[in-house]
Amino acid sequence: MTEFLTIGEPIALFGSKEVDLSLKDATQFQKFLAGAEVNVAVGVSRLGHSSTYISQVGKDPFGDFIIDALKKNKIETALVGQTPDYWTAFQLKDRVSTGDPSIFYFRKGSAAAHFDPNILRNIDFSTLKFAHLSGIFPAISQQACQAFTQLIELLAHHHIPTTFDPNLRPQLWESTEKMRDTLNHFASFATIVLPGINEGEILVGSRDPNEIADFYLQNGTATQIVIVKLGEEGAFIKMKQGEAYTVPGFHVTKVVDTVGAGDGFAVGLLTGLMENLSLKEAVIRANAVGALAVQSAGDSDGYPTKEELDTFLKAQEVVL
Repeated sequence: MTEFLTIGEPIALFGSKEVDLSLKDATQFQKFLAGAEVNVAVGVSRLGHSSTYISQVGKDPFGDFIIDALKKNKIETALVGQTPDYWTAFQLKDRVSTGDPSIFYFRKGSAAAHFDPNILRNIDFSTLKFAHLSGIFPAISQQACQAFTQLIELLAHHHIPTTFDPNLRPQLWESTEKMRDTLNHFASFATIVLPGINEGEILVGSRDPNEIADFYLQNGTATQIVIVKLGEEGAFIKMKQGEAYTVPGFHVTKVVDTVGAGDGFAVGLLTGLMENLSLKEAVIRANAVGALAVQSAGDSDGYPTKEELDTFLKAQEVVL
């Protein structure tokens, strides 16, 4: 019994504790659970919704750590396979005082890249309200891409609404062209598409939110809403029938780590829609979770509980 489903590659993240020191020179690190889709699952669970995560990890210390961390976050792990044949991915991330941190991956040939598609046979679609997909999982291997395609087909067959975040990882693709063509194809199956404005420039060739939205609204018949993430400025929303507007973001005094903000946006949006908030109210919540996310070092450590979110919104004089 679950309301929310996602698929991805969970990663053991070692984040540097030394500010503005390169990964080459850093010696002190803290271990976190990471991965864009797992971030969303964590955030959805933290806001009180049942969440299931699909993946595969190795039978190794990192794999054990990830499964334990998922369970601690009350995420269903029945669809997380564990194999002795391949290792669990991990990554290093530096800590910066301004801008985006540098990340180095150790994930080629990982357990998730050798994902067993038989896991998909065990999905219970009966109570699902939403599924969230991102462009990362299909990038890690051909096998993962095939499983991703199977999942999209299953979700469509069961009429489950989906969100799609391109989540560009150019280093995982053989070329920019392959990345663009594949992700725009997958986006055409999503009910709601969530590109960032920088992603729009790469995938659509424009930084104009309206042009980005129009591209995805015309990209496939399934897409009903496009929300272009504008960072601190908020988000631009456009719907199939033509209605469009911008929802302002929240000012953050001190940014600790920008990684996880986009996933936090998805958390706020999805939980808002699952709670029957209006689209505008759900995007306000999305902006709020994104703002809270950048104030903590871990990818998902800043995601709020319902009480913390309500406190933040009340301080901003917002009532949903």
